[in-house]
Amino acid sequence: MTDPAPTTVGILEPDAPALDLRGIAIRYDRPGEEPLAIVDGYELRLTSGDFHCLAGRSGSGKTSILRVAAGLVPPTEGRVLWQGLEITGLADDVITARRRRHVGYLDQRGNLVPGLTALENVLLPAVPDRRTRELARKARDLLQELGVGARAAHYPERLSGGERQRVALARALLLAPAVVMADEPTASLDRASADALIALLRRLAEQGTAVLVASHDPNLIAAADSRTELA
Repeated sequence: MTDPAPTTVGILEPDAPALDLRGIAIRYDRPGEEPLAIVDGYELRLTSGDFHCLAGRSGSGKTSILRVAAGLVPPTEGRVLWQGLEITGLADDVITARRRRHVGYLDQRGNLVPGLTALENVLLPAVPDRRTRELARKARDLLQELGVGARAAHYPERLSGGERQRVALARALLLAPAVVMADEPTASLDRASADALIALLRRLAEQGTAVLVASHDPNLIAAADSRTELA
């Protein structure tokens, strides 16, 4: 069966899958050697409320798939669609603009901006549309819900690794994205904090957000509705 033609650039279809990965191959060139094949022919379709976990050992391709799904890097082969909009081949600035509205992405390091407080970091996605004042209360509420409300005025260098991760998650959730993607979100958290974060991700899925995580945390894997076991 032939895939439908890509949707017009810039148009999202609310009834289409939140995330659709089709025939994804990821290979890395190695000087003097054959390319290193990480993933070949990977397929994944997530609709509203799906909670999927990419599980497997380090180096199995979890992060690579997540980064392709988030439009941070292109696949070697295959197609990535967000609510019917094919992003494969779009200009970087177009993908960046669409990602901000459609995807909440959390990487392993959190990547907060030095020189900005925790609250200011959470509000960064609201800056291009000049919505920081409008969303300031929501940003504070997210920090409170994630257990770092008292750290809102602190700069990243004064936060622990786990606190930085939770601030970064609050930032990913600020614009209520259709898909939340997180790379090892519990890795730097103690068990109680990790389980609280898992409960939040579970609640997001129950409220209709599609959730895609890469993790080797058994509790997080068990909380997902489905998983891909990568060798």
